[in-house]
Amino acid sequence: MPITLMPLPFDKTALEPAISAETLEFHHGKHHKAYVDKTNELTAGTDLERKPLEAIIASAKGKDQKLFNQSAQVWNHGFYWASLSPEKTEPSAELTKALSSAFGSHDAMITKLIEEGVAHFASGWVWLVSRGGELAVISTHDAGLPDEGEGTPLLVLDVWEHAYYIDRRNDRKAYLTAAAKLLNWDFASANYASGERWTYPA
Repeated sequence: MPITLMPLPFDKTALEPAISAETLEFHHGKHHKAYVDKTNELTAGTDLERKPLEAIIASAKGKDQKLFNQSAQVWNHGFYWASLSPEKTEPSAELTKALSSAFGSHDAMITKLIEEGVAHFASGWVWLVSRGGELAVISTHDAGLPDEGEGTPLLVLDVWEHAYYIDRRNDRKAYLTAAAKLLNWDFASANYASGERWTYPA
């Protein structure tokens, strides 16, 4: 069946004031939806039409940049929504230990994530990843997501301008600082414990 638009896992007003309902209306309802629609358009009538999103991304990578860009952005946005929570969450004991080992502390990791996002040139994503249990912060450009060798994604923040321009204009650091307080550590802990990549909901 065609790829569907993943619903937000929270109400559009739930992330305010860090991320406004207006931003989510455009970001989810316009941008994410457009990537879904374009992916379905590009795969219609092909053997990828009824494949899972991850299979479409894998098939397009290095072969069909247009389809890769659209389909990877569907996955990235879904992962981003899951990475945010209006509720206060904390890393599991295992993930807390890994954060301390890699960065010195939870707070130091947040600082690293924000610094990486601010320094990232142009559009992209900033990720917390696990490489065999060892944590790292990396960024990817445009629609890129971490390759298998770069690690299993645990969390992500979007650094495309449409993620923050309505609320913050061009102040990416202010957006990242606010969004980092919304990170869903229950989601990250589950990803860390499983060691497997999150699957976009069908």
